[in-house]
Amino acid sequence: MARKIGSRYTAHQILGRGSAGTVWLGEGPDGPVAVKLLREDLASDEELVGRFVQERTALLGLEHPHVVSVRDLVVDGNDLALVMDLVRGTDLRTRLERDRRLAPEAAVAIVADIAEGLAAAHAAGIVHRDVKPENILLDMQGPLGPGGSHRALLTDFGVAKLIDTPKRTRATKIIGTPDYLAPEIVEGLPPRASVDIYALATVLYELLAGFTPFGGGHPGAVLRRHVTESVAPLPGITDELWQLLVQCLAKAPASRLRASELAARLREQLPTLAGMPPLDVDEPDTEQEEDGEPAEAAPSASSAAAPSGRVRRGSVPLVPGAKPDSNRDTHTSMRVPAPDELAGGAHGTARVPRAAGAPRPGSARNRSATRRRRITLGVAAVALAAAAGIGTWAATSGDDAGATPQDTKNSAPTSP
Repeated sequence: MARKIGSRYTAHQILGRGSAGTVWLGEGPDGPVAVKLLREDLASDEELVGRFVQERTALLGLEHPHVVSVRDLVVDGNDLALVMDLVRGTDLRTRLERDRRLAPEAAVAIVADIAEGLAAAHAAGIVHRDVKPENILLDMQGPLGPGGSHRALLTDFGVAKLIDTPKRTRATKIIGTPDYLAPEIVEGLPPRASVDIYALATVLYELLAGFTPFGGGHPGAVLRRHVTESVAPLPGITDELWQLLVQCLAKAPASRLRASELAARLREQLPTLAGMPPLDVDEPDTEQEEDGEPAEAAPSASSAAAPSGRVRRGSVPLVPGAKPDSNRDTHTSMRVPAPDELAGGAHGTARVPRAAGAPRPGSARNRSATRRRRITLGVAAVALAAAAGIGTWAATSGDDAGATPQDTKNSAPTSP
């Protein structure tokens, strides 16, 4: 059913729902638009509405070929809406759910597009704060790029900042999606442009591997890995691309590249990646939790059945048991872990990828194989011991059978 959004726009059809609101296909004075209508409880928050109006100039002035432009911000009664360009295509999460992982050339081309969009935003003083596949749209109507990639655009600029008001999150909360949160956000530091670089590098890792470097399991465990674990190498990619990933996933924000530098370096990599097939790696098994038992992977909108029947792990919902929705928004607050909680995790390399079919060291599958080998070796040892005992008994029996009465007398005490 159609509904009016302010005096200039009409929303006709729901395109998707998320935790922050609903996206509608709408119509405006200049043609079709996408209208993101925020939740009513957000619209009734006077502090948020004030921030919404303050951000208007910055958001309306952000125009770039790889950014979904915000055309208008509407504040009308209970309606609080962002009116954006309509992109004819799909989001990157949907593409990942279909293909699981992309060829390196296509993955790098998509991420280079987004890095260029971020460079423009950062130059304007805007930090996205929620870069993830759900917020990357693929324009299916434009020409194809390197590796058959579609032009990529970053959407939802400003939404995380609008919702992240002091009243709503206080000093002990964080906003974002666990799999893509930079370590400094987990530790409660203010977000700078470098948090977008970390998140985008995480997206690149996911496009190449089919899983995020620190994701899987309980959100608290994911947050801790961002702070305490080093990223596991990906077999099969070039050294130059791997070094780029490592630098942009550095724990120290100052060590990461700027968005413009990342875009240029990725473009330089494209010729060396031409024709390279998607990586052939298995994603890690479920990590062990503190109780020593393997944890079940939390169901999420990005989960899909792997060929072996296991559930693939992607971004983890902050609210356990939350029902997935079509655009998988996760602008939800979560408590910042205390220092002792962050220090509680094992230090080392997280979730090590491996060649297809090979178990990861320390995984449930690997531990099971190790137990089987130990049992086999134990049974073999018992069998050998038994065989040796039988052989000794047989030899002793043979000696006794052929002994003389005097020999027998000398081998055992006799009664007086």
